[in-house]
Amino acid sequence: MGKAKVYFTDMRTEPGRSLLDKLEGLLRAAGFLEIDYKGKLVALKMHFGEPGNMSFLRPNYVAKVASLITAAGGRPFLTDSNTLYSGRRSNAVDHLRSACENGFNFLSAGCDVVIADGLRGNDYREIEIDKKHVRRAMIGAAIAEADVVVSLTHFKGHELTGFGGALKNLGMGSGSVAGKREMHADSKPIVKKENCVGCGSCERDCSQAAIAVGAGKKADIDYAKCVGCGQCIVACRYGAAVAGSNSVSCQEKIAEYAYAVVAGKPSFHVSFVVDVSPNCDCWGHNDAPIVPNLGMLASADPVALDRACYDLVNAAPVLPGSAASEGAPGGQADVFQSVHGGMDGRLGLAHAESIGLGTQEYELVRV
Repeated sequence: MGKAKVYFTDMRTEPGRSLLDKLEGLLRAAGFLEIDYKGKLVALKMHFGEPGNMSFLRPNYVAKVASLITAAGGRPFLTDSNTLYSGRRSNAVDHLRSACENGFNFLSAGCDVVIADGLRGNDYREIEIDKKHVRRAMIGAAIAEADVVVSLTHFKGHELTGFGGALKNLGMGSGSVAGKREMHADSKPIVKKENCVGCGSCERDCSQAAIAVGAGKKADIDYAKCVGCGQCIVACRYGAAVAGSNSVSCQEKIAEYAYAVVAGKPSFHVSFVVDVSPNCDCWGHNDAPIVPNLGMLASADPVALDRACYDLVNAAPVLPGSAASEGAPGGQADVFQSVHGGMDGRLGLAHAESIGLGTQEYELVRV
């Protein structure tokens, strides 16, 4: 496999050339309109953002992509699957309301919002892939049955996988609730007792009643009940609930699920390296960006796209006062590892490459 082309445009604008104009130019240059959209149902896979978080993608970008597909005769819809944790996107009713609250609806985007795995996350299709970890991936039905998949990703840090890019958006984001449980199964959180203050926030937020504050005013996890959703990590303000050591298995499963999503159908991928928060948009808040806004990237290869975004972030200056500011300067260290205790998100890219999802070798084409 030769180098993949990843197209890039920065965030600089001028009169008569807005960011939306630049996005359209990027997509046209990258071959986005070479896909046959006519009469096709096109899943625009994205993350609507947990209410309270402000770093998710702006609906304006999504509307531009949807308008290009509609003009080409396609029938786009915005979609995501329900969450495993008990936030405001764990069922289709709350999920749709959250999407609308954050600006994703027919009026703003020019297309409808469809929750991919149904009311309670049980509407999925099994896609047989026979990979290292996953034999049959359980993918939200609306995504599995779409004719074309286009991923729109906010590139950012992630507490379980180091960073969250196109593979995370496609793999974990398209998995049904049962699929998410499979991906999380080997990476259940742990409690660092020395940091625990017994506040009970983890206990209140756990959908499985798997964690509780005991008589010693320290939280304990019942692993027979824990599904590995990571909600306690999100809820804890003291760094007591943290990701378990087996992030590698989770990353590899995510890559295999992403493989299942795009297997046998046209796909295209767009990432926005803006508001690069240290953690996932699943949190109900977002910390300060760790690097400046860098640009928009597009490619037919999601692995090359993730690697290009990763390299751009690590070549950028770390923003003072951010969660990454105590680490080494940009270009000298992995800023995501500095934030997340050495967690290396490139391991998932290596596995994705090994199963034929794409390549980490890329040519960056500036538009």
